[in-house]
Amino acid sequence: MLSYNKISMEEPSEIDRFPESSREDDAGAAFVLESKGEWWHAGFHLTTAIVGPTILTLPYAFRGLGWGSGFFCLTVMGLVTFYAYYLMSLVLDHCEKAGRRHIRFRELAADVLGSGWMFYFVIFIQTAINTGIGIGAILLAGECLQIMYWNLSPNGSLKLHEFIAMVTAVMIVLSQFPTFHSLRHINLVSLLLSLGYTLLVVAACIHAGTSKSAPPRDYSLETSVSSRVFSAFTSISIIAAIFGNGILPEIQATLAPPATGKMLKGLLMCYSVIFITFYSAAVSGYWVFGNKSNSNILKSLLPDQGPSLAPTWVLGLAVIFVLLQLFAIGLVYSQVAFEMMEKKSADVKQGMFSKRNLIPRLFLRTLYMMLCGFFAAMLPFFGDINAVVGAIGFIPLDFILPMLLYNMTYKPPKSSLTYWTNVSIIVTFTSVGIVGSFSSIRKLVLDAYKFKLFSNDVVD
Repeated sequence: MLSYNKISMEEPSEIDRFPESSREDDAGAAFVLESKGEWWHAGFHLTTAIVGPTILTLPYAFRGLGWGSGFFCLTVMGLVTFYAYYLMSLVLDHCEKAGRRHIRFRELAADVLGSGWMFYFVIFIQTAINTGIGIGAILLAGECLQIMYWNLSPNGSLKLHEFIAMVTAVMIVLSQFPTFHSLRHINLVSLLLSLGYTLLVVAACIHAGTSKSAPPRDYSLETSVSSRVFSAFTSISIIAAIFGNGILPEIQATLAPPATGKMLKGLLMCYSVIFITFYSAAVSGYWVFGNKSNSNILKSLLPDQGPSLAPTWVLGLAVIFVLLQLFAIGLVYSQVAFEMMEKKSADVKQGMFSKRNLIPRLFLRTLYMMLCGFFAAMLPFFGDINAVVGAIGFIPLDFILPMLLYNMTYKPPKSSLTYWTNVSIIVTFTSVGIVGSFSSIRKLVLDAYKFKLFSNDVVD
């Protein structure tokens, strides 16, 4: 249905808005997004971008949907995002064959849709997502350190913001990896870590659910119809954020040309890991805790009151795995910001490690990480923000734009199944995004009384 031969293609534009010749002096392209990778490297990057500790939020998302709707939404989101990412890779392949290889989401959208404002729209959404995830990664890593500290020293005096400062210092050092491609080994370790902590959390949940001290299970939804609807759309927004990527063109840019067909292999690798991790974490966590599921299932297994519901060493190892992977996630989602900085600050003619380029890179990346760390300490609330980012950020970039870009590029006949499938997804997820944004912001407002600047606790 999606083959090149069966679908009429749009003729290549006579004017290339972002010609490759213009990248000769583009340090962002030459340095940060250098194209040397293989398809399995793309698979490592994709998996790190999608499969993160946010999967431990899935039982919480099921809390607002129940078993049936939870399974349905998780499966639909998985199928739609795989389809969307595949379509986007086809659009990128088509542009490359036409002599217009795009290495940035914003340039791809502006070229295909022919709208200058689209370039800035994608910049705004990408920047919001990537900065938000950078802040969230530092915040959650700080919380992981805090959890370990409290278990080792229950009466200790260190505060959350001090752990965030420690994490920020590590991120400043790691951020000096010069290119996206140079993260390939880190992201392979990240993939293995995600499988590791998922296995540990599932084992912990099974232990908790079958023990004598197993918590009472209640899978009922809220009694108020309006509350139930808002909770459902908030949960859908959370699942959208968990499946979100938003940097697929930048990941495909790291592939050595020609990139045609390589992303599909990377996507298949990524979604194999997604299938294993997402369903096992969602089912085991919701099975044990039901509608009492916390936005971080580790906190449900380590309650503030009473003993741990699973062996401490199992949960401690899971926390360490989560902590280590958060460093990789923070780095991956910082690459777009680094690319923008490098494009303006570096001189491609003087070499990646020349003094002329090394000093600005060190200064700007350190400043970026310090700002992310500052906001993580100042605004320590995660669960509600995760839903808002999913509705406002990931739904437009990952559920709407890929289908629109495909229809604009390949122009499938309006009588074809492909055309109407894409239009249906666009309409459906535009509606979901609007309602999800409203319900997520509503919950943020309702929980606002819990928020305290530089709080010592992460608000769910």
